[in-house]
Amino acid sequence: MRIAIIGGGAAGFLGAITAARGNSQAEVSLWEATQQPLDKVRISGGGRCNVTHSCFDPAELIKNYPRGGRELQGPFNQFGPAEIIEWFGKEGVKLKTEADGRMFPVTDKSATITNCLLNAAKNSGVNVLLGSKVKSLKLQSGPASVPQFEIELSGGQREHFDSVLVATGNSPEGYRFAESTGHTVLQRVPSLFTFKVRDERIDGLSGVSFENVKLAVLVGNDIELKQTGPMLITHWGLSGPAILKLSAWGAEPLHQFNYHAQLLVNFVPDYDEERLSETINSHKENSPKKLVQSANLLSVPARYWKQIVKVCGIDEETNWGNLSRKSLVSIISELTQAKFQVKGKGIFKEEFVTCGGVSVKEINFKTMESKRCPGLYFAGEVLDIDGITGGFNFQSAWTTGWLAGSNMVKQN
Repeated sequence: MRIAIIGGGAAGFLGAITAARGNSQAEVSLWEATQQPLDKVRISGGGRCNVTHSCFDPAELIKNYPRGGRELQGPFNQFGPAEIIEWFGKEGVKLKTEADGRMFPVTDKSATITNCLLNAAKNSGVNVLLGSKVKSLKLQSGPASVPQFEIELSGGQREHFDSVLVATGNSPEGYRFAESTGHTVLQRVPSLFTFKVRDERIDGLSGVSFENVKLAVLVGNDIELKQTGPMLITHWGLSGPAILKLSAWGAEPLHQFNYHAQLLVNFVPDYDEERLSETINSHKENSPKKLVQSANLLSVPARYWKQIVKVCGIDEETNWGNLSRKSLVSIISELTQAKFQVKGKGIFKEEFVTCGGVSVKEINFKTMESKRCPGLYFAGEVLDIDGITGGFNFQSAWTTGWLAGSNMVKQN
């Protein structure tokens, strides 16, 4: 039995290792076009590799996937975060959980993960072929005893296999292979990115962060998306977990409108308007001689507070006792419903996640086998599946890769 894995990323390697261990008689070959396998694993998480997330309930876990969540619930019941933690543990790699639920190797080095996978592949008998670009994938017709898939390499040589796993990430070749074998490929657009914003309120404040804000982005005339969480000001606009989640859930409409939208920010989501007004009025009454711009209220960063005081037209020498009712209303408005114009997509260091890809309707998620082409499997980002930042994209890669590898060896 000959098995081909096209793509040397997270899904491809785990699929190859699982297949080789599942059937010692199978000949498993992994084809990677570059000389550097597992590249995304190496650079993810700032070089630490965010392996997965400590969300162990599949029903909750799927809520972190803008696309593909419903299809992943069954696979997550078979091989989810608990199973990948156990898998790495058996390979001698321990993971740790950070406060936000993200999980990393205790070494804080992605090399720990890449070396683990490379060694596991070698020890399992996987034939890893680097710098071997697959030019085409063809389905052959013939007797059942003849391998049905033909892979042609860039050098012209041809190889034949009984089953094939396409785990090419967001590489164009993978989508071309899918289309050539009769599959529907949905438009691919970026899924994790920051917002380009030019506004005097954030000028010169790069690096200022907010622990918790409530966001709403208005796209077009009738699309509104909401998120709550940390936010960061950058030199090109706004970033942070809450912004990245918005970008993931709004990937398609934001792309449709060329990344132009209106962003509403509530900097004090724990306060309703009445309580906020009472808090500020209390400060006004208790500290009438203190300068408004030097206030330290509501956990709003001091540098940002000074900026909105300026934007509200309040002189830097104005004290609380002389603050007009109109200015007070303006401050409350800026804290609870600040409006920013998004005029483009910024750059995020992990912006290698896309939505779109091979239609999930054409895949059997019990096995990851194609419904259109028996013996052909898909795993990882080549599918129309994407998660928010936090280890969720790697988890879907581990899960679908493992599931494909487990079932490919059952074929014959």
